[in-house]
Amino acid sequence: MEKIAELKSQWETFKTENPKVRIRDAAKQLDTTEAELLATSVNDTVTRLTDSFPDILKGVEALGHVMALTRNDHCVHERKGVYHNLSFMGAMGLAVNPDIDLRLFMSQWKSAFAVNEQGRKSLQFFGKDGAAVHKIYLTEQSNVAEYDALLSAFRAEDQSAALEIVPAPDAAPEKADSEIDVAGFQEAWLNLKDTHAFHGLLRKFDVSRKQGLRLAPAGHAVEITVDSLKAIMTKASETNMEIMVFVGSAGCIQIHTGLIQKLLETGPWFNVLDPEFNLHLRMDGIASVWLVKKPTEDGVVTSIEVFDAEGSIITQLFGKRKPGIPENEQWRMVANELAVIA
Repeated sequence: MEKIAELKSQWETFKTENPKVRIRDAAKQLDTTEAELLATSVNDTVTRLTDSFPDILKGVEALGHVMALTRNDHCVHERKGVYHNLSFMGAMGLAVNPDIDLRLFMSQWKSAFAVNEQGRKSLQFFGKDGAAVHKIYLTEQSNVAEYDALLSAFRAEDQSAALEIVPAPDAAPEKADSEIDVAGFQEAWLNLKDTHAFHGLLRKFDVSRKQGLRLAPAGHAVEITVDSLKAIMTKASETNMEIMVFVGSAGCIQIHTGLIQKLLETGPWFNVLDPEFNLHLRMDGIASVWLVKKPTEDGVVTSIEVFDAEGSIITQLFGKRKPGIPENEQWRMVANELAVIA
């Protein structure tokens, strides 16, 4: 308890001195985790919830219009809508909707909180390492009574501030290229039938995603400039082209499908600021950008994949598509024409 009291004091002082610093960044500066900082306000502005994550998420539909937020160190994805059509199979969850479109990896979820920050109410979920995996914020259109009912239904008996934090394991080092069956990997790439099979392909040949792009068959992955990424997004905005924007945490991938209209660059951030979709992409966190082509039964699918210095994926862009429908030719043309080789 003494340690928690000390952390609470440090956090209160930090907020006073740095009112504009986000809690995720504050946690790094205070050498702690976001979940631990949040938990210092349990029994005040924060309520611990049970770990019945699928049931909590299914209950969110009754809240109506909300804002879903998923982020990593370099990108924040905010999408407004309603949590319809949630389903779970084992540790995997799905929400497939035009607005709230999620892929959920429940084995990564550890703790949940209801938070009231100066009247702004939210549900916040964290992994074993204390990093946020997903957040849900009420909007002006949300049903507050249903939020309060959900909080009451899933309020944890334990309302202490103590959390068990397990640091995320370091990423396994890449194998040397000489140890990879490159010919077999390239042949398997060329025989892909579905983009969803790509992760399995990487696992089968024991290559990291970025290494896989380096070892891709000729013409199927090329590193391009960061300015290419901005040019492609700008062209999509100018031509009213619907695209797909993927951003993931350890426990959730969140997808926007549709237009991106209002683009604004402020400092290191490249932003999409639309009524129902916001994206905040930190450009100085980008180490490389790749133009990637994967064969499928519906033809080639073209993506833009953005990585940080650790080789972790920050965001992916596709043209709007669904299985059984070929890729949008306009997207393919724009991605190829505006991609400048790095």
